[in-house]
Amino acid sequence: MKILLTGGAGFIGARLARTLLKQGQLNGRAISELHIADLFAPPSDLSTDPRVREHTGQMLDQAKLFEHGFDAVFHLASAVSGECELDFELGLRSNLDSTRALLEGLRKAGNVPRLVFASSVAVFGPDAANPLPDLVADSTLPSPQTSYGTHKLMCEYLIADYTRKGFIDGRSARLMTVTVRPGKPNGAASSFFSGIIREPLAGVETTCPVDPDVTHPVSSPSNTVQGLITVFEASRDALGGRLALNLPGLNVRVGDMLQALEDVAGLQVRQRVRFERDERIAGIVANWARGAATGRAAALGLRPDASFKTIIEQYIADCSQPGYPADALQGMKR
Repeated sequence: MKILLTGGAGFIGARLARTLLKQGQLNGRAISELHIADLFAPPSDLSTDPRVREHTGQMLDQAKLFEHGFDAVFHLASAVSGECELDFELGLRSNLDSTRALLEGLRKAGNVPRLVFASSVAVFGPDAANPLPDLVADSTLPSPQTSYGTHKLMCEYLIADYTRKGFIDGRSARLMTVTVRPGKPNGAASSFFSGIIREPLAGVETTCPVDPDVTHPVSSPSNTVQGLITVFEASRDALGGRLALNLPGLNVRVGDMLQALEDVAGLQVRQRVRFERDERIAGIVANWARGAATGRAAALGLRPDASFKTIIEQYIADCSQPGYPADALQGMKR
């Protein structure tokens, strides 16, 4: 099987790549080639695998690559929420134009590959004619209130139409906010969901830009990767119609996230987080889903993480793996 993974040098992309290479097969077929396309090179443990092919640069400059007759595609490359709000043109190029270029390349190849698109819970938002429910379900009408969410929804529709026309076999998995991510904060408005855990564990003081009563659906990295693979391997009959579905998420309150941090790492670590409201971030988050229901994912055997405490414990265990800073848990030693 010949696989294309866009955004494969990023955190979730690299984790997905490692999982695929470790299991050696996808949907019962042996993996012969894994092509990773991203702005920067993948981590060294991936680039040294003989099955991996690197393609570095803008997606819009790699149109010919997409015509190479891939059997499977995971499309994760994207500009994130905060970036899209600050730079409208960047969002259009990175999300809409690049996805269109990818789909056109796959159509020209003519072999109808199966594609999973990493969409987002950000497709949901409040509207005067469409109030946001406490839990957004697969049947909730999307009405995004950010450029990022709008791009994701538009790509969902494009993928559905290319599938309807028989050019690809597409499906869109709506990711919940993934936490805890290693490394430095990125441009996503949701970055603080990792930062309020990651920084204190590293011994660094940080701020939380929203109120402790804010609730949001989150998912661990491993649960997110498993969801992407399961959606890929599901038959069209198992998907049951619509090609976009919510991946499982743990609906959690920010205050409870910090309580879980204290339970796992102690009061001294928890006290490194202080609340300092950022109106820009808080305004974006106010238009996000407060929680999610994931009935169709459950029918595929997918479940949310057991608790936020287990998500933190997973991050601590993962800190010995590639891609995690050596001092990631320095704050627990003090």
